[in-house]
Amino acid sequence: MKAWNERDLSEKEYPFILVDALVIKVRKGGRVRSQSVLMACGVNRDGYREVLGLMIGDGESEATRSEFFDWLKKRGLKGVDLVVSDDHRWLVNAIMIHFQGASWQRCQTHFTRNILEACPKSWQKQLHARLRHIFEAPDIDTARLLLEEVVQEFEAVAPRATERLEAGFEDAMAVMALPEPVRRRLRTTNAMERLNREIRQRERVVGIFPNEEAALRLIR
Repeated sequence: MKAWNERDLSEKEYPFILVDALVIKVRKGGRVRSQSVLMACGVNRDGYREVLGLMIGDGESEATRSEFFDWLKKRGLKGVDLVVSDDHRWLVNAIMIHFQGASWQRCQTHFTRNILEACPKSWQKQLHARLRHIFEAPDIDTARLLLEEVVQEFEAVAPRATERLEAGFEDAMAVMALPEPVRRRLRTTNAMERLNREIRQRERVVGIFPNEEAALRLIR
């Protein structure tokens, strides 16, 4: 399993990668601590998706994220054009450092949740439907027109939500620069949910992972 997780990635190019992190409980230094499983999936030029690697570390640390990306690059990861992730500053900063020239796509699912959290409950259902229209727009110009309509409609009743929408719109629509058939697979990190469920299933069986090495072994 170690050989698989450290395999050479240089034989293919992965223009698109999806990055996520999941918090698990691990015994470390005689105490139970929260650790993050950092995960990356790549989509190669033939359109096939595969898990590139997993690493356990401090998910709140930019240094750990940088170490993760540096580890992937040393194994031969190349040709990255778009990185999809949630909006964590330390993660985004690490992406900008290690994949200069690549675009960053903010996960639209997480972005939607962030917006709705700032919206009064009585308006959430309506706003959610309007957000879907924006994200499913056929082109960026249409998306911008829909954005203006949503802001005008909701800024009086949900000002914080519309502020978040406007502030994150461009990052959440980076995928619009790609061909339409590719967009649906890359506008969110939902493709990694299967992997997340597998990890959670093992965590439920084990309870608390006895150590980091055991956690990685059981997860893989």
